[in-house]
Amino acid sequence: MVPSASIGLTLHSRTGVAYRFDPGALCLELLVTGGPGPYRRYEVLHGPDDLSDWADRSRLTPTPALQISKTEVTNARNLRDALFRVVLAHLHSDPYPPGDLKTLNKAAARPALAPAITPTGERQWAGTPTGTHLLATVAQDAIELLTGPSAHRIRTCAGENCQLVYVDTSRPGRRRWCSMEHCGNLHKVRALRSRHADQE
Repeated sequence: MVPSASIGLTLHSRTGVAYRFDPGALCLELLVTGGPGPYRRYEVLHGPDDLSDWADRSRLTPTPALQISKTEVTNARNLRDALFRVVLAHLHSDPYPPGDLKTLNKAAARPALAPAITPTGERQWAGTPTGTHLLATVAQDAIELLTGPSAHRIRTCAGENCQLVYVDTSRPGRRRWCSMEHCGNLHKVRALRSRHADQE
């Protein structure tokens, strides 16, 4: 289980408005950093500092003081793209791409971040965490999600032109939006305008 403190990421709309997005899982938080094909234009993982910044914004707590190489950044992009395609296949009930499963399983097989406790009772990460430990943690989280009891709760936002993926952790299982602040609010505004137009 990945620990969490401040849940959710702060994202920005095309107009620059900030909103909170909680995808419900560490592995899905990685998908907001870019992706394959048309999602390449959203790429933010260009160097070690970018991957470290993502870890700082993620639900990992405490933030690991990572040593990250350029190769590990490339591996992070490869893992993210593979996970993106696997999740999309899951959403469409399609077979998982074999090459992407291999990438995911290979990353998960490596040692993940290991928790430790300090003499004063605080939580920390053991040893010297690296980018490889981080990616193993993400990959293991993805496998737990895709094979666990919440697999059927993975959704894509119902918003127009929004492809954000999340786990619906609401009790009734009826979450439709990446964020009520963003796509949920836009839907309400459109619905209100439509009703007014119909009444004119």
